[in-house]
Amino acid sequence: MSDRVPCEFFLIRYVPDAVKGEYTNIGVLLREAGRDESARVRFTRDWTRVRCMDADADIGLLEALEGEIDTRLRLGSADSKPVVAVIEDTFSNSIQMTEARACLAENMVTELELLMQLYVEPLRVKQDRQRTGRAVIAGAMRKQFERAGVWALMRKRIAASMYTLPGDPMKIDCGYRPNGVIKMFHAVSLDGDLEAAKVLAYTAPRLRDGVVRVEGARLELTAVVEPLRALSVEDEVKHEFEDESVERYRFGVETMESQQIRVLTMNDLARAAQTARIDLRL
Repeated sequence: MSDRVPCEFFLIRYVPDAVKGEYTNIGVLLREAGRDESARVRFTRDWTRVRCMDADADIGLLEALEGEIDTRLRLGSADSKPVVAVIEDTFSNSIQMTEARACLAENMVTELELLMQLYVEPLRVKQDRQRTGRAVIAGAMRKQFERAGVWALMRKRIAASMYTLPGDPMKIDCGYRPNGVIKMFHAVSLDGDLEAAKVLAYTAPRLRDGVVRVEGARLELTAVVEPLRALSVEDEVKHEFEDESVERYRFGVETMESQQIRVLTMNDLARAAQTARIDLRL
């Protein structure tokens, strides 16, 4: 595995009443130390704590806020002021950010998942293990693309053999073409067998070359994986999140990222679907 990268993270908090000072963590912003351009943001998908604290909370606005912060991070600040400072100034009334805390990350995707599980998501004593696997991920992907109104416009079950070699059995779940780039999405489960991640990583360079040759376009290949399963409190204390399941998850992510495959979790699907809607000008 690659060396760990010095990073820093900020907890994003919902503060409905500044006088009382009560809050609940709703998200995490993670970046390589001092590098705004590397930043990633993630909000919770479970708003139970927010609703308990503030029955009148505008959940739709909070969900939209994640996209707004993400846009600010990608575009950068218009002046010399750090992006984090801009966010704090803009949303300081009800959305606050903690001071930076240091951490070491082997990759940003896994580290963001770990931080969300540790600081944001409600602790679940029993984990619903049925909600994992490639079929579940693929179903969630279709649901979000349908909700965004783009599923009918996308190619499905794209035969890799069109771009690699005759006889290649792989079929990519779905994709679409905005302008000179082809975007493909494929569900990969890291909860069990990691062979699917290795196969996709092996196929990616050949698929990318074939898309250039056949379509005259650049390929943007995205793997959609399940979020990292929450660990028990005992595991957190004993192993500091370094148990076998975490290591396997990291291996799967890093294997795909090493072949220029973008890795998203199911929690990122809504935003990916909205991007597709914009790309397809709907």
